[in-house]
Parts: sequence; C-alpha cells; structure tokens
Amino acid sequence: MQFSSAIIFILLAAAESASGRVASGCYESIVSFGDSLTDTGNYRLLNPADNPPQCSRPPYGRTFFHHPTGRCSDGRLIIDFIAEGLGLPLVLPYIAGETGVVESQYFSKGVNLAVVGATALDYKFYEKMGIDPETNVSLGTQLEWFKHFLAQIPESRKYLEKCLVVVGEIGGNDYNHPITQGKTPELIRSFVPVVIDYIGSTIEELIRLGAERMIVPGNLAIGCLPAYLTQFKSTSTPQDYDSKTGCLNWLNNLAIYHDHLLLKELTRIRRLYPHVTIMHADYYNAMLRFYISPTPFGFSSSEILRACCGGGGGEYNYNSQAVCGFPGSSSCDDPFTHVSWDGLHLTEAAYTQIAQALLQGDYITTVTIPAATST
Repeated sequence: MQFSSAIIFILLAAAESASGRVASGCYESIVSFGDSLTDTGNYRLLNPADNPPQCSRPPYGRTFFHHPTGRCSDGRLIIDFIAEGLGLPLVLPYIAGETGVVESQYFSKGVNLAVVGATALDYKFYEKMGIDPETNVSLGTQLEWFKHFLAQIPESRKYLEKCLVVVGEIGGNDYNHPITQGKTPELIRSFVPVVIDYIGSTIEELIRLGAERMIVPGNLAIGCLPAYLTQFKSTSTPQDYDSKTGCLNWLNNLAIYHDHLLLKELTRIRRLYPHVTIMHADYYNAMLRFYISPTPFGFSSSEILRACCGGGGGEYNYNSQAVCGFPGSSSCDDPFTHVSWDGLHLTEAAYTQIAQALLQGDYITTVTIPAATST
C-alpha cells in the first residue's frame, strides 16, 4: 500500500501544531535507529554472505521485494511506509556505505542505523547477567555510527533541521533476549527503568547534535507473539491469558509498563527542550486492535495467533528448532491473512495497518509540556 505525502504531512502538521511548526514539505531526510522492526539491511551486511542470518534467507522479502533484503518480514516495514509517505526513497542501511555497497551521496535522503537484535543497553550489561544479547550492537553503537555519519556531512546541523529522526522501536530486545533465555519476569521488569533512562539520554544527545523533530515508538503487544505463546504454553494457566485476545497478560503488561515510563521520560525531555517536537507512536494499541477484531483488518480469525512462516504446526505454528528461513519450516500461502510473519516479527500486512494508523494520526501523539499547577 502506498501512502500519499499529503496524509503524512497532515498528520505531522497536526502533531506539531503545539510548537507552531508547519510540517508540510519540511522533511528532506529520515534518520532511524532501532532493531529488527526497523533494520533494512545492516545486520545482513554485518554477516558473511556465505552464511546469511535468518532474515536474509528466503522466504523473507517474498511479498514486496521478491527476495530477502535483511528485513525481518515478508515485505516492507513501518519505516518504509513513513519514507514513502514523505515522498522519500526507502532508507538505506548505514553499513551499505561503510562496506562500499553504495556511495555516500545516496545517503543524502537519510540513513538507517537499526540492527536486528540490537538492545538499548550495552551488550556487556547482559553478559554480566549470563544473558546472550546475540549482537554487540546497541543503541550506543548506533549513536556512534551516526556521529561518524554526521562528521562527513557539511553543515550537519542544517541537515538535521530538515530531518525526521525515528528513535526505535528500541528496547524490545532488552526484554526479548532474557525472556527467551528463561529469566524471571521480575528480573526482566527490573530492566525497564534502566532501558528507558538510556533511551532518554540518547534522545537528549541527538537533540544536542541538532535533532528537532522525532518519532519515538513504544513496544509491540509482545504477549500476542506466537514465539512466546509457544514458549509459555506448558507453564501458563487460563488466567494468564486475555480472554478477548488469547494473548499473555504478563508480557503485554510488560510492554505497557515500558510505554508508561517512556512517555514520562519523553515529557521530562520536552520540559528541558521545549523547542523540540517529540511524537510518541503507540505501536502497542495499534497492533492490539488486530487481535480484538481481526476481520475488519483483513486477518483470519483462525490464523490470528499463528505465524505464517514456521515449522511448528499446532496452535501457533512456531518451533524454535525449525524457524522461518531454515530447514523444517514453510510459509503460508497468503501472508496478508496473518499478523505474525515468523513468530517474532510481523507481516507486511500488519505493518501496513500500523503505519496507516500512525500516518492518519490515530496512534501518534505529540508529547506536550504539562501546564504548571498552582499552589
């Protein structure tokens, strides 16, 4: 689905009205940070071509690109739809420039620094706790890459003045890695304030570099993901599930807690930098709609909790020993009827619906500075 530039301009103009800015026509580039929800090829380029990582293997990319691009979906991601909506080219992965795959001038319209598996916190934080972060790329790594990128741009502050900076989604893997490695819910929940604090400090650093307009997404409704529904099936009781959606309550509550603290942190930053426009993208509720009422969005009610691509069969079609892209797995005939692509990531159809909800203004809000209360 293509979105006209008018839709996103209307959205951003409305979102920025509190700061008196006119959004229409003002964005000339996009800079994005994040993990597998945003990576357009960095992780693929960081790995050897003769042993491509999961998201760089068929059938990834089958729907739109017709070949794997490193995106963890069958097609486009939310960041792709944002770029299309602004009339900009799809945002190129930063590593493509570092490895000589593309020349530096192709980054004039933006750069994507997101990496599959990336955490907000440094990987050493998790190694000390016996958690394998799967990659040593963190949000801090991406920030350092971005500083190197800016150093090569004449008048970098002017570049950022007309740039939309998308910070995330990031932080999901700070919970995903310990969840899949069997850490307790209590320990994982204790990470949230630390994760939010680091995301906030990174946003402040971006502002000091010259960023003036940002979108900061929250976490997905992770309790609805087939990988986790499969992992915790044997240890969960009926009371652990939402009766309306079939999703795991404690995991969705973790995502809600993350978003709650994230909004508080974004409000704090807005007080310090009132000239900066910060928009919060509510990925959680934009996604949860699909499980409450799948049919209006084109999803199959019988497939709503099942992965399209996997080797598990059964209720959720997920098997950690036969994941999408590897022997033992296969993909469904019609990804457009599924929310989940591979058990952890969403289909292009789901990302399309989330992006549309954001671009139309339903699930994106400007972070405002609360009025001072009288004593």
